[in-house]
Formats: sequence, structure tokens, C-alpha cells
Amino acid sequence: MVQVPVGAYDCDVLVVGGGIVGLSTAYAITRAAPGTRVTVLEKEPGPARHQTGRNSGVIHSGIYYRPGSLKARYAVRGAAEMVKFCAEYGIAHAVTGKLIVATEREELPRLHALVQRGRENGIPVRELGAAQIAEYEPEVRGLAAIHVGTTGICDFVGVARQLARASGAEIRYGARVVRVDRRPERGVAVLTSGGEVVRARVLVNCAGLYSDEVARLTGDEPGVRIVPFRGEYYELARPELVRGLVYPVPDPAFPFLGVHLTRGIDGGVHIGPNAVPALAREGYGWGVVRPRELAGTVAWPGSWTIARRHWRYGAGELHRSVSKGAFLQAVRRLLPAVEADDLVRAPAGVRAQAVLRDGTLVDDFLIREGSRAVHVLNAPSPAATASLPIGREVGRRVLELLGSLGRRPGSPG
Repeated sequence: MVQVPVGAYDCDVLVVGGGIVGLSTAYAITRAAPGTRVTVLEKEPGPARHQTGRNSGVIHSGIYYRPGSLKARYAVRGAAEMVKFCAEYGIAHAVTGKLIVATEREELPRLHALVQRGRENGIPVRELGAAQIAEYEPEVRGLAAIHVGTTGICDFVGVARQLARASGAEIRYGARVVRVDRRPERGVAVLTSGGEVVRARVLVNCAGLYSDEVARLTGDEPGVRIVPFRGEYYELARPELVRGLVYPVPDPAFPFLGVHLTRGIDGGVHIGPNAVPALAREGYGWGVVRPRELAGTVAWPGSWTIARRHWRYGAGELHRSVSKGAFLQAVRRLLPAVEADDLVRAPAGVRAQAVLRDGTLVDDFLIREGSRAVHVLNAPSPAATASLPIGREVGRRVLELLGSLGRRPGSPG
């Protein structure tokens, strides 16, 4: 077992995970308490290699999320802050707006409910009839739509890199956490895959797809398990068919937004994602299977409950995964002009979705504290959009923990 000697610390705060949330947390801590020594451990050779770098690149408005929830408050606030951050540091971005389009009559009440939710969240929304959709997207068809003007796009990997630079934290890449020894009276010591031992006063768990496992390594039972869902994308060979961002009306029973069209900062248009169970936490294709991780997912009671409750939805997603024709039909609901040859496979992403024992999909950001530890246990989309407010909230909790240990952050050992 790794030992934590009294008074021997390599840093004040040790952040596990070099995605945008972990790096935003490091940035927030050093901004709020200059002189606080922060080290970030990231198992990959560079930052933002998983959820941060494999999403649609959308700065979400916050229209989807329950009023008063962390997702709603942090997305609305975070979207404005993200645009300002990108402008300040010269990171590629654009405020494009987006359409949410109803293509079936049964979707119209849900579309109206989104209008109301947007207004409750303080988001400007314009309602459109069928003929008005063409003002924004000439090739898109629907019965009605809403235009959300505050939605945008940006280079989230570029944001993560800038957060790493601006934080002043020590970033150690290729440092996978193997073991954690937490002593409430002493501190936390972490052993990495390279054989290094890093000792800190407080640990912050921003491990994303492995956040529940890191919590258990620390000695805290998270009460949730990460169930990975792969999101598969295509790229549109004729990007001129889409001007901006086009979304279907989401099903409120699921945290997924449905297959949508996203013009990125590079000018290309991505279509997706669908949502299928991944056979590994980093299961970016059907051929990636990690038996231990898969067994852990299968052993969690909540996984079976999800399967029983939502098997029809899941069957449709699986069908679209294995059948390009089925995926094409889903796209044609919004974009009738698209042809099979227009769809070119693109890299997939994996959503780290926290699931409770009873099968409830955790629908908000989830941050929990333990002795000398703060765990970010659920931070899927819109976490990239909301990363600056999330980082501040985690940082606030960390600095309170440091303060409770009787030491002012930034003061010598």
C-alpha cells in the first residue's frame, strides 16, 4: 500500500482526468486561490482524448434541461462564458443558432413544451411554421420548428489546451491511476501506471468514463455505475445541404438528443449520434470488447432495468447502428435530399452515463464529496458547454476542504 507521510506533499490538489472538466477545475482553483499547487494526472498522451474531443462540438443553449437543475443553470451561464473565453484566447468558435424541428404531429406538444422550458431558463426562442423553416435551412422539412439563437459551436479540444496552459497546473500525461491510499488524518497518495507516487492534500476525481472506479479506489462508494453508450456519427459528403445545426424533437424519457445535423467549425457536417450500449468504457466500435468492464456493466442491477424499460428504443438504436439504411431513414425525416452515398463513417464517441441501482439514468450533473476528495460522477453533455461553471463549483468545494484542514490555500506546507 502507498503511504502518505505527514507533511510530505507534492501538491495541494491532485486532479484525476485531463478532459475539459478536470482542466477547468484546475483553472478555477488557481484563479480563485493563486499559489495553490495543482497537479493533473491524465492517462492519455494528451488532453481531451475522450468525451471532450469526441462530441459534436456544440455550445448548448440549455433549452433541454429542467429549470433550476445544474445542467440548466450551468449550460445557460456556461454557453455565454464559453463564447467569451474562446474570443479572449482566439479559439475557433461561432454563435450559429440552431433549429429544433418537429416532423410528426405527436412531436408538436413536446416542441411547445421546449418553448416553455426555454423561456423558463431565460433562453430566447423563435417559433416557426413549416414554411418559415426554409429561411434558415432550405433543405430541411418539418411541420414546425423553433430557432434557438444562443447555440454555437467551438473547438473544445482547443479550449481544454488553453485551460491547461492558463491554469499553471503541472499536467502529467501517460499517468493512469492504479491505486489510491487516502488517510483522512494525512492526505491522499496515488500510484500511477508509471510507478510514480503523487501525494496531495485533496483529490479531485474528474475521470469521466472511469469516475465511479476512481471513487471506489479512493474508498468512497459512488452509489452509481458508469454505463457507457457509444454515439456513432457519419459525415455528410455534401455539406452544402445544411447551413447550421438541425435537431429533432428529443424524447424526454432519455438523455439523448437524437440524430442531428451539426456544421462544425471546420465547415464539415456531422450527422449523429445514435446511442448504443458500448462493450467497453472506451468502446468506440463493436470490435472493442473489454470483458472485465462489460462484466461490471452487466452485474449492475440498473443495467438490466434499463434494458427492460427501454428495449424498444434500444432496438431501434441498434438497428441504426448495424444498418446504414435505417440510419439514412432517420436522417431523411429532417433532410429528405440526403442519399446513402452522402453518409461517410466518422469517429464515434462514448457517453459516460451514470446509472442508479434502480435503473434511473442520472439526468443532472452529479458531484459528491468524501473525506479529502471531490468526485464528479456524472458529467456528460452539456458538460463541455458548462465546463467553466462546473470547474468553479468543484473548485469552490475543494478550497473549502483545504480550508477545513486548517491551511490557507497557497501558503507554504
